[in-house]
Amino acid sequence: MPGDVLAEGNDVIVDSIYIEREGNTYYATIAGLVSVQQLEDGKYKIGIIPLEGAYIPRPGDIVIGLVKDIGLTHWEVDIASPYKGILTVQEVLDRPFNPAVDSLERYLDVGDYIVAKVVAFDRARDPLLTIKGKGLGRVVEGSIVEIKPSRIPRVIGRKGSMVNMLMRESGCEIVVGQNGRILVNCPNKDLEEIVILSIKKIEAEAHTSGLTERVREFIRSERARRGV
Repeated sequence: MPGDVLAEGNDVIVDSIYIEREGNTYYATIAGLVSVQQLEDGKYKIGIIPLEGAYIPRPGDIVIGLVKDIGLTHWEVDIASPYKGILTVQEVLDRPFNPAVDSLERYLDVGDYIVAKVVAFDRARDPLLTIKGKGLGRVVEGSIVEIKPSRIPRVIGRKGSMVNMLMRESGCEIVVGQNGRILVNCPNKDLEEIVILSIKKIEAEAHTSGLTERVREFIRSERARRGV
């Protein structure tokens, strides 16, 4: 909770903007889950996973966006953030583009979902996106699940443990956007529903321990009950 003492001492490395330091004492500035990792040099890295809050883009983030508008040489993309994403034609096409004879709607239209990467963002201008790269581009199949962005670290888990478990147990492909949108692509509707319910369970119980095992058991029991 805000004001709680998280750590004291000289062997602490802070990995969060939600932690303030006064002398050798470190305080939380928001409500969240504390993470502690001991490093090879013996120091401790501490961070906070916020339980609430809007998605604030960071360069390198993978996001799932919805095309909302089209300009002459760019698309405006809803990335579930106070800031709108900008996707320029240079970050889509590998060839010259002439707006006098060509149209952006041919490539991405309003209502299309995309998996994109944040290229740049400095709060002075809207975040720039790209869909060039492995795994990026227009979404052509699957369903989009929306949860609170603050719960995304729990969906991913430590070193991907939670999302990898979800994919192993369900046989579905899952792409997690840092902005709270998750793309789920399953072999059938039953498995898709199970994964969506599992993600909602993670969102609701993100603050509890032993969640990975409970979600695993939930998936197995649902698969057995549905015969899939």
